Amino acid sequence: MSMPDGTFNLNDVSALFKIKYEKLSENVYNSANVLLGRVKKSYNFTGKRLSIAIPQSFAGGVGSGSLPKANRAMYADAQITSTKMYAVVEVDRETIKASLSDEGAFVRATKEVVQKGVESFMRNMSRALFSDGSGKLGTVSAKDQAALPQVLTISDFKEANFEERDLIQAGSGGLVEIDKVDPDNKQITIKDAGISGVSATPANVGDILYMQGSKDLDPEGLKSLDKVATGNNDFLGASIAHLPADKRNKNYTIEVGRRWKAVQKDAASSAVSTDMLNEVMLKIKKQCGKSPNLIVTSFKQYEKILNLLEDKKQYTVPTRAGLKSKSGADISFTGVEFMSVDGPVGIFPERFVEDDRIYLLNDANIHIHHRPDFGWFDDDGTVFLRKHDSDAYEARYGGYLQVYINPCFHGVIAGLSI
Repeated sequence: MSMPDGTFNLNDVSALFKIKYEKLSENVYNSANVLLGRVKKSYNFTGKRLSIAIPQSFAGGVGSGSLPKANRAMYADAQITSTKMYAVVEVDRETIKASLSDEGAFVRATKEVVQKGVESFMRNMSRALFSDGSGKLGTVSAKDQAALPQVLTISDFKEANFEERDLIQAGSGGLVEIDKVDPDNKQITIKDAGISGVSATPANVGDILYMQGSKDLDPEGLKSLDKVATGNNDFLGASIAHLPADKRNKNYTIEVGRRWKAVQKDAASSAVSTDMLNEVMLKIKKQCGKSPNLIVTSFKQYEKILNLLEDKKQYTVPTRAGLKSKSGADISFTGVEFMSVDGPVGIFPERFVEDDRIYLLNDANIHIHHRPDFGWFDDDGTVFLRKHDSDAYEARYGGYLQVYINPCFHGVIAGLSI
């Protein structure tokens, strides 16, 4: 890893880094949560946008008694553009120098920071996958004082959205750091992040909190299945005014309508039941011809389903034959099953799902389109980039992608009793 004269060679270090961590990172990406592990992934998304033709009617003319007139099918174009998602880790230069002569020492010295960086990316990817593309974390309903530090009460609190040391923004304000998370009271404490040259802006009641730099820049997520044809509310009556106007009633530029929407069930505060699951499953099958093959729910609803299916707990979901990660590793998950009209369907809990909802999904109709070279950045010939005014290097993980979810193949139950 060093030149013959002992000088520091970042190219050699970067090559070792890629060899040791590329496959590990891909394995984490393909097994971070059940849905991420099962959806389609491709790495050849090029060009400004991707267009997918969506048939929205039958073709031809039909009739009896005399020859009918022909007619054309109606199509809509789903337009997909990429978003940028990153994780950045910092590696101390002295740490690299001290481990240059020993490959094992280098791996031991860098493993922790690499693992935490990739895990952080996967957490953010999971957050976006179960959101609506806006980057929204929650809405401030109360604050203890006007100046930082502040204790904020979040009206639509989701614990998984908030982690200590995350840098977030209130609206388009400056960065603040999450100091404490209090799930029992649905509160977070924010403080000045102390970043040189970056202003820290206190939050006000009514402000929407966003992950840093993510306002309206997340990839699409499952909350987009809530959209209805008209108005500024979703099917539960919740406001979607935080979304850009051109996205409130559209998915991938197509207007939400009879041929372009998910099956939506407002539980109206009732408890989950097998009748309810069967109802939504059959509606999905009627709509698209396929029954869901995956149910993803909150931990609260998962507990209720376990009690509901007490005599079915012996069922498990085996490894799906042929499902491989990019690096070739098998992906396997285990959970209880629900017996649908087309066979058993695995049920899995996910912490990014709101407490009152259940998703019924066809995972083959969720596709993450990546641009080429997704992973650790090395376009400059090295993974390591010198930090300004610091004796350290940055390594960047991620890339450019978009999540494509054809709404017609999925369903959502929300408003369940908690």
